[in-house]
Amino acid sequence: MQASLEPKWIDCFEDSFRLSGVAAGDLIAVLAETTSRQVLVELAEHALHRIDARPVRVTVPTPPLRHAIPVRSTGASYAFDQYPEIMGSLGSCALVVDCTVEGLLHSKARQGLLGAGGRVLMISNEHPEVFERCAPSVEVHRSAMAALAALDAASNMRVRSEAGTDLTVDIAGAPSRGGGGILGPDDKVAYWPAGLCLCFPLPDTVNGTVVLDVGDVNLTFKRYVDSPVTLTIERDRVVDVAGPGLDAQLMRSYYEGWDDPNAYAISHVGWGVNPGARWDALTMYDRNDINGTELRAIAGSFLLSTGANEFADRFTDCHFDLPMRNCDISIDDRPVVVGGRLVELDH
Repeated sequence: MQASLEPKWIDCFEDSFRLSGVAAGDLIAVLAETTSRQVLVELAEHALHRIDARPVRVTVPTPPLRHAIPVRSTGASYAFDQYPEIMGSLGSCALVVDCTVEGLLHSKARQGLLGAGGRVLMISNEHPEVFERCAPSVEVHRSAMAALAALDAASNMRVRSEAGTDLTVDIAGAPSRGGGGILGPDDKVAYWPAGLCLCFPLPDTVNGTVVLDVGDVNLTFKRYVDSPVTLTIERDRVVDVAGPGLDAQLMRSYYEGWDDPNAYAISHVGWGVNPGARWDALTMYDRNDINGTELRAIAGSFLLSTGANEFADRFTDCHFDLPMRNCDISIDDRPVVVGGRLVELDH
C-alpha cells in the first residue's frame, strides 16, 4: 500500500492533536530519526500547521545497532540517548510528538524529557491507514480510565483460560498506565493507537502458567500462534518455554540469544478496551507496514509482556508483547473480562 500525504490522514492527525489539547500558537516538537517512517513525520507537521501551532522537527541519526539480534516493538528507542541536552530543552514545548521507530515509551531518554516538564504523544510506527481506522475516541479513553481506576484500587489480578492459563499477580502499588490515545491536561505520556490499561508489577509478584493458544499473537514476531506455547512463570521470570511446534522453538531461540536474565522477566500486564481494534488486522498488512500496536488494544484481550520494567529496576532490549484471547481476568475477585469479553465498568 502506498503511504502519502492524503488529506484524510492529515484530518485524522489534526483531530488527534486537538483531542490532546494542541492549540494555535503552541510550540510542538516532532521527534524523528533518520529511519523514521517519513510519512508520519510529515502528516504530523501538516496537521500541526493546520492548527496554527508552531512545529519544530528534531531529527537525529539512527544509532548503530547495539545487538546482532533483530529488535522490534520494544517501545524503547535509544536514538536520543546521546542527546540529553536536547531532551532537557524540550521540556518547554507544549507537546512532544514522538515519531521515532521504536518510540520513547520505555526509553531512558524519556526520563530526561519528563524531568524537564515535557509531555509526549507517541505515534506508533504504523501505516497511516491504521491511524485512520483506530482514531482516538473519547468513549474508548473513558473506558480505559475506568479500567485504570479499578486497577489502581486493586491488590491482586488473576488470569485464567480454558487453554490452561492460571496466572496470579500481586498488583498492590504497581504503577499503571493506559488510555485511549488522548493526552489529558495532567498526563505526561500517551500513545496512539490505543485503548489499553496495564500495570508494571513490582519485584517478586508474578507467578503461574500462561498458555498461548492457537490464534493468540506474538507481536514481536508479528505472527499468530499456530501451536500452543506454555510459559511457566516463577517470581516474575519465565523459567520454561514449552510446546510442540515452531512457536515455542522461536521463542526459546530468541530468548536464549540475549543471554540476559532480564529478557525473561515480566514487563507489564493488562487488558484491551478498544472495540474498534481488530484481532484479524495482522493478516491484512505486510510486516514492514505496521508495528501491531492495534492488537495490544483488542477489547477483552489479555496482554502479557516480558522485558524491561523500570519500576522493578530491570532493563533489557528484548521485549515480547503477547495479546491473548478468550481469557478470564479478575482483580480482587471482581471480573473485568469473562471469556475474552469486557465487563462493563463505571466510567
